[in-house]
Amino acid sequence: MGKNTSLHTHQWDNAIDPQIAPLFLALQWAHRRSIEQMQPLLAEFRLSSAEFDVLATLRNAPPPYELTPSQVQDEVVITSGGLTKVMLQLASRGLVERPEFGDDRRVKPVRLTAAGITAIEAAMSRMIDTTGQWIRSALAAGDIAQLTALLRQLIDAPERAS
Repeated sequence: MGKNTSLHTHQWDNAIDPQIAPLFLALQWAHRRSIEQMQPLLAEFRLSSAEFDVLATLRNAPPPYELTPSQVQDEVVITSGGLTKVMLQLASRGLVERPEFGDDRRVKPVRLTAAGITAIEAAMSRMIDTTGQWIRSALAAGDIAQLTALLRQLIDAPERAS
């Protein structure tokens, strides 16, 4: 990581909001560190971060691990064109399939294949293990539980209308 990426050395003007500015920066840097942890593993599993997100989203659905493209798009940050590209890449590698949905040919859900389930479970296991080592090297178990609870509160907070 480059210089000036710690709250102790960063010179951003906290007068904007002395409570939120450091938190905002800490969240950004923690996210950057988590991405740095993921990159070698994504390369090892030959997955882009978008492909990983789509596979993980499908694996999180109830069996048969199938969602419509709209449902996937609601869960991941990707454009519909980007999602189409990712689904085609995953299908070409046999990780997802696009079965027809009854009589309605307009609806083609995305479903994990057996190979897709195996791939995402192995990748997720390694991601959790690697991330766990990094987090446990910095935080005690109680701190991890407290941080998790606080982040859940942020995630579950109502969205503000723009």
